Amino acid sequence: MLLLLIFGASISSLALFAKPSIKPHAYRAGDIIFISNPRGQGLAIQLATHSKYTHVGIILKDETGKLMVYHAVEPVSKNTIEEFISMSADGTCEVMRLRDSTLLNENALEKLRAEATKLLGKHYDIYFGWSDSEIYCSEFVWKVYNRALALEPGPLKPLGSFDLSSPAVKQKLSERYGNKIPMEEKMISPGDMHDWKGLYRVN
Repeated sequence: MLLLLIFGASISSLALFAKPSIKPHAYRAGDIIFISNPRGQGLAIQLATHSKYTHVGIILKDETGKLMVYHAVEPVSKNTIEEFISMSADGTCEVMRLRDSTLLNENALEKLRAEATKLLGKHYDIYFGWSDSEIYCSEFVWKVYNRALALEPGPLKPLGSFDLSSPAVKQKLSERYGNKIPMEEKMISPGDMHDWKGLYRVN
């Protein structure tokens, strides 16, 4: 489960701050888009993962053909690219794309959209479990890519392998789990997904 979510990028509302950081023509269906928001739980996520990224989504065409960001918030939703980027602290984003572009043909993109659509409306998982009953952001993107294309966009790691030493992280763990912290629970963090060698940076 996405550790990034272990501290939960549980964003339940949108606050507009700035315009997108890259031009619309740079976005493509299948792109994975990352943002950073260190407020609240975001700081704990950054400290635990040693990555600035606290939330992630996947860009896909909706049923009308418009590019939208599908992502796990409360609940799993699809938003315009502008709305998604506005959730970042500074109004910027980073867009990553599959190195093997041959994998993203029209059939593959339809499979991605179908898998993402199945999960729309699911509640956000503040406990970062791996079932589909609830789901967190990086888990959502990982499962959509894995189920549609049999890819693993980033390594699953046990919670205990992350840096849990800072007071902010310890506080969030205590709030979530009390004294029963699931150290062996496998998670996928936004940072590990971002650093996956199968992606390259677009912007």
